[in-house]
Amino acid sequence: MEPSSNTKIYGMDEYFNEIIDLYDTKKMPNKILFSGKEGLGKSTLAYHIINYIFSKNENFSYDKGQHTINPKNISFKLVQNGSHPNFFLIKLRDEKKNIDLLQIREMIEYSNKSSFNNKPRLVLIDNVEKLNLNSVNALLKIVEEPNENFYFILINNSEKKVLSTLKSRCLTFKINFTFDKTITVSNKLLDQNLFDIINHDLISYYNTPGEIVNLINFSKEKKIDLKNNNLKSLLKLLISNNYYKKNNFVGSLIINLIELYILKEYKVSETKNSVLKIYHDFINKVHNMKKYNLDEESLFLEFKSKLLNE
Repeated sequence: MEPSSNTKIYGMDEYFNEIIDLYDTKKMPNKILFSGKEGLGKSTLAYHIINYIFSKNENFSYDKGQHTINPKNISFKLVQNGSHPNFFLIKLRDEKKNIDLLQIREMIEYSNKSSFNNKPRLVLIDNVEKLNLNSVNALLKIVEEPNENFYFILINNSEKKVLSTLKSRCLTFKINFTFDKTITVSNKLLDQNLFDIINHDLISYYNTPGEIVNLINFSKEKKIDLKNNNLKSLLKLLISNNYYKKNNFVGSLIINLIELYILKEYKVSETKNSVLKIYHDFINKVHNMKKYNLDEESLFLEFKSKLLNE
């Protein structure tokens, strides 16, 4: 489900309460950065804060006690369909590698218009690490001195770099979950016990609820039995069937599973230095693949041949 459509949040209560308390006491900074691994629910948290602010004096306002958006609320509907007059969304457009300067200029033009009913205006920038240098520089100018009652919420993945000049201007919330919290949130999202449908061998301490739910949804689509597949057999299945082609999620999933596989091999190996070298070589190849936009297929086939003995 798209973050803008999620009427409930899980595991984010403390972050939500802290920010809306700041808003209610007129102390909320006009630049907030949520930083953390993809799949934690940062964007969903942002949309809940936005709805709380917009729906304050509307019918079917935000349920603060239950941390729930009322789907009948007019602001919820307007934000969902992209027509709320006081909300502006910037995200990576289809087939684009970066958030470009034109998108920032469109937002700046929007910021110079009058607010609807003198209510707060909010700009949400998702995947802020995708801003290119020109778009960051343009953004800095308006972030320095935003108009009154004008707020920015920025979302970024912790593995990605955000320019210090932008980060230093924001109140940053570093979001992370413990392993137990990840399992609890995943169970709530799935409405069942995670380990009734997935092999323990496939879960690492670094998974996020979003990654786990996406894996399960993908397995249902492809009719893959996650309960009776271990790490090795699932990797063979994903690579042999070329599921990573034209599916960015599966490509990222395979990389994460390969890393987990190598680390598990390290724990039981009697030649730890050799496994450690394999691990570092793999990480370097992944880094270069992303940096130079190389094809991931050769990396996966090499792993399958050398480590899975296929």
